Amino acid sequence: MLSTELKSQIQGAYSRFLEAKGLKARYGQRLMIAEVAKALGAIPMDEEGHREGEPAVVAVEAGTGTGKTVAYSLATIPVAKAAGKRLVIATATVALQEQIVHKDLPDLMRNSGLNFSFALAKGRGRYLCLSKLDMLLQEGQAQSATAQLFADEGFHIDVDEKGQKLLNQMIERLAGNRWDGDRDAWPEAIEDQDWARVTTDHSQCTKRHCPNFQQCAFYKAREGMTKVDVIVTNHDMVLADLALGGGAVLPDPRDTLYVFDEGHHLPDKAIGHFAHYTRLRSTADWLEQVAKNLTKLLAQNPLPGDFGRLIEGVPVLAREIRTHQQFMFNACEEIADFRAGEDMEGRDRPRHRFEAGVVPEHLRELGIELKKGFSRLHDVFTRLTELLKEAMDGEASIGLASHQAEEWYPLFGSLLVRAQGNWELWTAFTTEDPEDSPPMARWLTLAESGALHDIEVNASPILAAETLRRNLWNVAYGALVTSATLTALGKFDRFRMRAGLPRAAVTAVVPSPFQHADAGLLRVPDLKADPRDAAAHTAAIVRDLPGLVEGARGTLVLFASRRQMQDVFDGLDRDWRKRVLIQGNLSKQETLNKHKARVDDGESSVLFGLASFAEGVDLPGAYCEHVVIAKIPFAVPDDPVEAALSDWIEARGGNPFMEIAVPDASLRLVQACGRLLRTEADRGTITLLDRRVVTQRYGRAILDALPPFRREIA
Repeated sequence: MLSTELKSQIQGAYSRFLEAKGLKARYGQRLMIAEVAKALGAIPMDEEGHREGEPAVVAVEAGTGTGKTVAYSLATIPVAKAAGKRLVIATATVALQEQIVHKDLPDLMRNSGLNFSFALAKGRGRYLCLSKLDMLLQEGQAQSATAQLFADEGFHIDVDEKGQKLLNQMIERLAGNRWDGDRDAWPEAIEDQDWARVTTDHSQCTKRHCPNFQQCAFYKAREGMTKVDVIVTNHDMVLADLALGGGAVLPDPRDTLYVFDEGHHLPDKAIGHFAHYTRLRSTADWLEQVAKNLTKLLAQNPLPGDFGRLIEGVPVLAREIRTHQQFMFNACEEIADFRAGEDMEGRDRPRHRFEAGVVPEHLRELGIELKKGFSRLHDVFTRLTELLKEAMDGEASIGLASHQAEEWYPLFGSLLVRAQGNWELWTAFTTEDPEDSPPMARWLTLAESGALHDIEVNASPILAAETLRRNLWNVAYGALVTSATLTALGKFDRFRMRAGLPRAAVTAVVPSPFQHADAGLLRVPDLKADPRDAAAHTAAIVRDLPGLVEGARGTLVLFASRRQMQDVFDGLDRDWRKRVLIQGNLSKQETLNKHKARVDDGESSVLFGLASFAEGVDLPGAYCEHVVIAKIPFAVPDDPVEAALSDWIEARGGNPFMEIAVPDASLRLVQACGRLLRTEADRGTITLLDRRVVTQRYGRAILDALPPFRREIA
């Protein structure tokens, strides 16, 4: 039970916060604070301070406008400090992460009376690598002769005039203490390909052996993390830390209280984290390149002992694996019936799916040979990087000076990572799935590789439940998962299944302060066209859309497929098209900025978007007075992970449409409707151009799960 002292500390902090800000208590916010404090404030501990008994997990769905960040921070900061634990707040997006660090937590510190310290934890890839910058700025040539051998590894990149200017600006700002090496603190947006030149990953980092270690932006940031009460990070970083056993980068999970904001993303993030892929043709080219590079390297640097012998064996092994890659490519080409299809973002992804994840035996045998080959290659590169480490430490003589070992380490580190990625893929692709567990999804994707086509081989878990149960819920001191959309069709069943929530997990729904019935109208007009007949439905949208959105300053039209979005745009009157901004022509941020600028100038503006515009897009007030949803957002039918999950549920006697497709679509529809009301002052209309919500049996459940807007159904 929550102690009286802790309870009064939390209540006092909330009262002070409201008073200082001149705010009234929101019912949903107060309820959320109470639920979280009650569930996580009295976790039993053993003598060593570790949790005893059942996992302590609470899941809270809190509607838009509840003030979730304030609620969970006020509840969990005192709870974590009282238990002697660290609090890790993880978000799914950089935008929310930065809002929490730069706005919400400083605001809470100023106004609640709570005393705590906090820091932002980001992956190494968000920070500059000074050694790479030094190397790129070396006079005469951008890279050393050794690095040039590894052009394909991204080590030798010709820097144009514009790129050179950026590098010079970076070194000037660093020297003048006007920049700390954090990508997100650079005043302008840096293109991904420009940033890739100056950052590094764990496989290439020489850590304390680096001559720039003391000035390293990443290690400085990490050092700051060891002393704070609250660490703000993202889901990916938590999952990466857990995959390394926990406590590698973030605090030990047993001594950590976690908050997963935007928590509905966590299961998919976990699946993505343990999914593997490789491209057959480009990997074969890479193997040939490795063989050539290392042969050349040995010719230039005759090396004695184990180190030289190991390198000597790589070209033969690489070419042997390359032959198997060719056999696999031919076998996949023969077997694959690539069907055209879009992913959720509307990209064209022709795929061949292995039903129920079962790979034909001859393909599996070829995969096992590749697994063995990459396992051997991985072992060789592991040993080579170990020897280079020893040489840097002065513990071994491998025929290289320590500064040369330092230069070679990143190169061999990157080779090791690529070999490991291929070994993990072929392991996942060829493993026999246990009978009582969900299978892996396995599929091939047709990909472009310059002028030629390539075949991408994929293997992915279909549920993250067991992974999250084993690595997170069962190990952590405690955890809160929160989002505006955790339930589907009014229940937590979908999230429980996908996230593997423990049986004893506490679940709660707290209401949004928005008066949906006063603020919004939900319309379902009769277009006289069934959404399952794509051509007729598209023609009906082209005909009726201009009239439907008449009078709205800002409109968001959401489509389930890029093809329909483009066809509707092409079918509209040329003059009317001028007011439409279509997703994909500019970056997402540029598209939103242009839309806002038009509305600010008094013009009508219409955004056409896909799945990524249906969530996380914040367009308050006049920027979005009307949301039009073309169809119930059912998952793309040829998504291999969802299809394999459906196969598995069906094989166990379930109904995948009712158990998976309908709850998922309901959740996405709620998220899409969430674009309309962003503040308590917002007003507007949602128009759903899909009458299946009233004509199909499942439609009523989907309709009733939507926020309680006024309804106008034709």
